[in-house]
Amino acid sequence: SKPEQERLLDFKNTGLLKVFLTERHKILPSRVSGNCFFHQRTLSSAIKTARSMALLPFCAIHHI
Repeated sequence: SKPEQERLLDFKNTGLLKVFLTERHKILPSRVSGNCFFHQRTLSSAIKTARSMALLPFCAIHHI
């Protein structure tokens, strides 16, 4: 149902948001993820909010 899906797409639901990140922690483009413009924009905003709240990393950590 629609309200249930909107509740799942939240910045606190990091398990779902990690699905839409690459192994380098970049946001997947809509042509790969299959999202329409509106849902891709909502997804990107949720990921960026989670990053600023330190729930998701900004980039991959490289060990030399």
